[in-house]
Amino acid sequence: MIARKSQASAELIDEIAAAAHITVAPATLRVWRCTGRYNLPFVKVGRLVRYRISDLDRFLRDRTQT
Repeated sequence: MIARKSQASAELIDEIAAAAHITVAPATLRVWRCTGRYNLPFVKVGRLVRYRISDLDRFLRDRTQT
């Protein structure tokens, strides 16, 4: 039996890809998670940390200055 990814889990990316997506260092994401500096949602399963692309895009959109 082949497991299928749901649409929600299909858009999950790891910390390195998430950092590249918003052009920060992976260590910056770690600091933000630990300090709560920004309300950037993440998914944690065991030791694995994942981010939804839609949450990263919303994070950038909310910080766009006009």
